[in-house]
Amino acid sequence: MGLLAEFRIGCDALPLVSVAEVVPEAAITLSLQYNHGRHPLFLATVTGGSKQAIERALTSAYDVQKWTHIGSAGDTHRYQAVPALSFEEQLGGQIDDLDGLEALATADAIIERIAVTADGWEQTGWFADRAAFTEFSSFWQRNADFELERLTRDGEPKSPGNGLTDRQLEAMRTAYELGYFEIPRRTSLETVARELDISASSLSERLRRAQTQLIQETVATLWPPLPE
Repeated sequence: MGLLAEFRIGCDALPLVSVAEVVPEAAITLSLQYNHGRHPLFLATVTGGSKQAIERALTSAYDVQKWTHIGSAGDTHRYQAVPALSFEEQLGGQIDDLDGLEALATADAIIERIAVTADGWEQTGWFADRAAFTEFSSFWQRNADFELERLTRDGEPKSPGNGLTDRQLEAMRTAYELGYFEIPRRTSLETVARELDISASSLSERLRRAQTQLIQETVATLWPPLPE
């Protein structure tokens, strides 16, 4: 039976981290289209932030050669981007073990979700067995800041939340119970943050990422196919 893992990789050289840093109010979910060889295309779903700021950040990003706006739904926008660098070129300045990085591409694992932050990636992945997960996590522990948030066996009952992490689920539940999502709101972001003993900016980011995950699980599945 496989393993499901949720973890964070702290490495500011990862693709599109520079975009997340420039537009901190936006939540960016990334998928990679590996059928394009050593330069897999980026497919980014961005929620929050101004469209103009997002597109300026994509234009100036050192790791994006060119980008295409696929579509919009409310304050969520989807982009396809052509990378300017291979993974080896992009990470070579920070990671010495490039052979190990290339070996990860053939590991018995499927990365199902990538959330881009200002200092790295938050990921959800499936691993065939403990050995595959250990190989993956050991590489990132040696080369970056790796933090495991949750590890469960595939097939075990999941708690409600459509793929949300425990902290995201707690933030959403607390904000809901205190009336943050009501119209008009019955409480402020600062009040919810005090209840959770975190900063208002951390809560805002956590709520945005939770909302992005819920959009990806529901609305994003209805997006039109990518252009040729």
